[in-house]
Amino acid sequence: MRNETVRHDLTVVGGGLAGVCAAVAAARLGRSVALVTNRPVLGGNASSEVRVWVCGATGHGRNHYAREGGIMGELFVENQFRNPDGNPYYWDAVVLDAVRAEPLISLYLNTDVREVDAEGPDDARRITAVTGWTMGSERLIRFESDVFLDCTGDGLVGALAGARHRIGREARAEYGEAWAPETADDITLGSTLLFYTKDAGHPVKYVPPSFAKDIGETSIPQRRIIKAGDNGCAYWWIEFGGELDTVHDNERIRDELWSVIHGIWDHIKNSGEFDADTMTLEWVGSVPGKREYRRFLGDYVLHQSDILGQTEFADRVAFGGWSIDLHPPQGMYATEAAAKQRYADGVYHIPYRSLYSVNTDNLLFAGRNISASHVAFGSTRVMATCATLGQAAGTAAALCAERGVTPRELDVPTLHRTLLREDASVVGLASADPADLALSGTATASSTLSALTVDTPHEPWPLTADAGIVLPADPVLAGLELLVDADRDTELTVDVYDPGPGQNYVPRHLVATATVPVPAGGKQWVDTGLRWTPDTPRNAFVVVRAAAGAGLYTTAGPTPGVLALTRVPLRPQDESPQPLREWTDAGLLRRAFCLRAGATSAFAPQRALDGYARPYAGPHMWVSAPLDEGVGETVGQAAGEAVGAWLQVAWPEPVTLGRIEVVADDDVNEDLINLHHHRTPFDTMPTLLRDYRVEARRPDGTWQVLARVRDNRRRRVAHPLARPVATDAVRIVVGATNGAASAHIVSVRAYA
Repeated sequence: MRNETVRHDLTVVGGGLAGVCAAVAAARLGRSVALVTNRPVLGGNASSEVRVWVCGATGHGRNHYAREGGIMGELFVENQFRNPDGNPYYWDAVVLDAVRAEPLISLYLNTDVREVDAEGPDDARRITAVTGWTMGSERLIRFESDVFLDCTGDGLVGALAGARHRIGREARAEYGEAWAPETADDITLGSTLLFYTKDAGHPVKYVPPSFAKDIGETSIPQRRIIKAGDNGCAYWWIEFGGELDTVHDNERIRDELWSVIHGIWDHIKNSGEFDADTMTLEWVGSVPGKREYRRFLGDYVLHQSDILGQTEFADRVAFGGWSIDLHPPQGMYATEAAAKQRYADGVYHIPYRSLYSVNTDNLLFAGRNISASHVAFGSTRVMATCATLGQAAGTAAALCAERGVTPRELDVPTLHRTLLREDASVVGLASADPADLALSGTATASSTLSALTVDTPHEPWPLTADAGIVLPADPVLAGLELLVDADRDTELTVDVYDPGPGQNYVPRHLVATATVPVPAGGKQWVDTGLRWTPDTPRNAFVVVRAAAGAGLYTTAGPTPGVLALTRVPLRPQDESPQPLREWTDAGLLRRAFCLRAGATSAFAPQRALDGYARPYAGPHMWVSAPLDEGVGETVGQAAGEAVGAWLQVAWPEPVTLGRIEVVADDDVNEDLINLHHHRTPFDTMPTLLRDYRVEARRPDGTWQVLARVRDNRRRRVAHPLARPVATDAVRIVVGATNGAASAHIVSVRAYA
């Protein structure tokens, strides 16, 4: 056995997505990081033998999955390229590569932290070291740091340090939560095991083990949906242990889950009710996926009204988009529905004060153990949201280590500025970084998508239900025309709504309505006569009400800044109103309704310099006019021959530049959760820039090429310059996209 002591600026314990993103964020800011995990590999899927969902926050607020921007976004986009079929083992490799790409991270796999050295009184604890045991190597390692991050999920490090925490459900009156119980208790969400099946192509028998449960003697077949062809993730409801201690009763919970999984498979194979003769049970997990255990107490406890009311915290550092998703304590044996869900009208904010300990001065946390009530935790617990929290906590930890301050003492504006510079997932904040010289520049472009005209019909869309159209009102929505079919003389009623908060994409406040006559006929342009001039540019949500015998037309592809939706009724068990759940893009993803909406400034060149790095009350990016055929050749042409699309940033006086960054559009409305969820049809986001070059203007007016890029598949690309360049203008010359008709640039950044 070897005894070792290592020292790093900070130590991150936990190898799930929260811990990975925390470690990567801190390392990119120049801090040395020990990433310590008891897992054999990183990622949280194949590594822990628990196939989980990487669901969480969303870009447009339409599909409830997190991908936009930040380290989590990078992982998703890279995984889509390498692993479009969603193999969880390949996903683990994507995550491991992201960690190994950071030279300041020292990775300790298979290392179980079980001892914590902490000192100080109960209200001012301080961790000095944690000790872990690497069983395969017989190494006992003591990790010393100035700052520690508990990303373990169960919160073991913080608990051993004496950090205040809770287990169970708060009473309804404590935070005024309608979904909380009248009386506080120690009930949690249960744990789950998943499994894989496959078609072997020949008859396969199944002899159940002795511990398999006869599920016919339970309520499971009557209360839950069982299908032979479902993948393992469809069985998320195989859940147990909410009335037990999900940590200390872990083995008992695992055994019960095993018995039910094998019982379900016995039922599928041998009951005669399913066509499963050639199906085989390929894999069953062995480590229960815990949904809930300790939740630490921070300076703020996030609660139900913060999520549903979308509280705009001044110290917001991350966001979530999943529903408040609470399961009955009895899990798979419950007589009620397997889950009840309540969605906010869009994504919600998570404050920095919920990411550090109220009584342990140098402890931050990220993941399912943050400072949130049981009800709020029902949303924040999902993995991609945990990842965005990891980047926020890791960034804060790096700044604390650099400046020698506690998390509570850290200046929030500095944290915001750093998070935004690192493309973190903070919604609704514009960068005002004085180091970004581009923010003081003026943008011009070769061309701009200056009119919202979508007039090439593909398929008819009958108005059997209300249709929804989201489009920018920048600076005004006027002259809206729709392409309509009508099998008889009728009329259309069209409403315009203000969605409210900039991250929302639902109809909230009615601002205009019109009812217009429509004569019988096909493919006729109908002028709605609607006009809305908001105080500031923002999105409009247009509702075209259902009309018998009438219909709209859809396009064959997407249109920048425009979403097409249709209204579906809520399920009987759903709480109402839930507009986010009522409006879906099912059947309309990557399509738009044919419309004419006149001139818009939503895609003007200056939008790439407004400080926003993701949609918020509008697209916030420059979009060119459609690229000409053959424009892809321009990236290799000589400087000064910019015949393709280009975006230029100019200053009144020369500036000295040492680094230029280009942030492209990775289409935040595209769902990339392919780990046993679905397959997205392309490996690279079509809206990303594929080929481009970066140029600086010389004093004589010619252009110097600073960088050439081919076959890019990333959202954010940094171009450090070999030597500083003095110039009064830079431009990005786009040779080709990855499939989009126009060039999209979210922002250009320039640093000395």
